[in-house]
Amino acid sequence: MLNRRHFLAASLAAGSLGMTPASAHKKGEAYVLPEEYMPREVRLKTKLAPGEIHVDPNQFALFFTLEKNRAMKWTVGIGRGNLYHPGEFHVGAKRKWPTWAPTQDMLDRNPDGYKDFTEGGQYFETAQPGGIDNPLGARALYLYSSSGKDTYLRIHGTNNPRTIGVEVSNGCARLINPQVEVLYDMVPLNTRVVLYPKAGEGPAHNTIPNTALDTQHSS
Repeated sequence: MLNRRHFLAASLAAGSLGMTPASAHKKGEAYVLPEEYMPREVRLKTKLAPGEIHVDPNQFALFFTLEKNRAMKWTVGIGRGNLYHPGEFHVGAKRKWPTWAPTQDMLDRNPDGYKDFTEGGQYFETAQPGGIDNPLGARALYLYSSSGKDTYLRIHGTNNPRTIGVEVSNGCARLINPQVEVLYDMVPLNTRVVLYPKAGEGPAHNTIPNTALDTQHSS
């Protein structure tokens, strides 16, 4: 079973891969990520194959596994409440400065919040262009199920560093833009992605294919 104990990790190096985000934060006063939120290389206590993404929501942590049982660790923002969705996926698509539109689940939960994307209460194919204010930020990794269907879950950027290390999204994991650009370049298509369960919460998404719900760990 998927288990958060995979990621009770010991730090090896505290080197940073990202600039401070003050210049990227447009709203209010400049905000700089705490030092402990900066990416670093760690040693994992459980052996995992290199070249995979593992997200532990209970640590707000994303790990990209390396050789010799090491990994790069980033602090991320995650889905709020039961909008976080655990399971095993793969990276089915990658986009630079992606477009964005709310999913049908998002429209159903908050129709007033997405009036620009609705017409008579019906979803239609309109997307916000890519750019600094786009919710998906500078880069996005699209998570697909084992059957090849888009789950609408993303690992993406944000220009708002205040949303890192908190439960804030509709289910996606987010990094600040400079950090997601680094991760994006490290991750090829078809990379395995494991989203571990969040303590005390169950999934609320209705449109994610059932094939994405398999939580059996293969190693």
